[in-house]
Amino acid sequence: MTTGQVRASSEWLRLREPADAAARAPELVEEVRSYLPTDGGAAIHDLGCGTGSMARWLAVQLTGPQHWVMYDRDAELLTLAAADPPGEASDRTPVTIETRRRDITRLKPGELAGAALITASALLDMMTAEELGRLVATCAGSGCPVLIALSVTGRVELTPTDPFDQSVSDAFNAHQRRTTGAGRLLGPDAVGAAVDGFTRLGIDVLVRPSPWRLASGQAALAAEWFTGWLAAACEQRPELGAEAVPYARRRLAEAAAGRLSVTVHHQDLLARPS
Repeated sequence: MTTGQVRASSEWLRLREPADAAARAPELVEEVRSYLPTDGGAAIHDLGCGTGSMARWLAVQLTGPQHWVMYDRDAELLTLAAADPPGEASDRTPVTIETRRRDITRLKPGELAGAALITASALLDMMTAEELGRLVATCAGSGCPVLIALSVTGRVELTPTDPFDQSVSDAFNAHQRRTTGAGRLLGPDAVGAAVDGFTRLGIDVLVRPSPWRLASGQAALAAEWFTGWLAAACEQRPELGAEAVPYARRRLAEAAAGRLSVTVHHQDLLARPS
């Protein structure tokens, strides 16, 4: 998805899709099912859809006809989402989609009218407090459940450990909270801010862990994630640069050899209307 000046490439989204699917909290899907209509189609609005991975993951786990309305401000990603729609629902009923190019932080309440479910994935941590506040208010006004997956928590574990890990992690988290043209990003504080926002509006929120666990079978993703993680840390704190070069060499060699495992902690949340 894209928000403000933050953009995720289609290649990165493609690479991470299997890890995202494995990480999302399945127990929240059980909760979602209880809210969806049983006597007709469900309109599901996916905010910051990227290439459509959330729809491909969730649609097949739900029953009954579904119509997904997929929002992103990146036209290339919307084209890719339309070209690879989700398959049938679990009971073999049809799933249809439409795409809308929008800034999802400025949606009007009427755009979500009739939604049975609102979803998003890997979204909140790239927003400012102002953007998140508008989004929470708009979603709350829809009166339907809101399932938001894979927001980072700021915790990363690499095995084997390295003395430089913590310095990079601290710098990366500072980068996640950096100030952009839109304001200061929430980064690891986003889930807490979203929970507070929904709770203030009288909406109950469930939060569940959804960690990425990248082992030898995900060496390419681990290497790509590590490279971006380290680059962001060095952008935030250039003084890390000298030590970062040998550190990257060590870590990428471990990843290539299948010896590096990474856990990137995320949280999923479900806002449940009363």
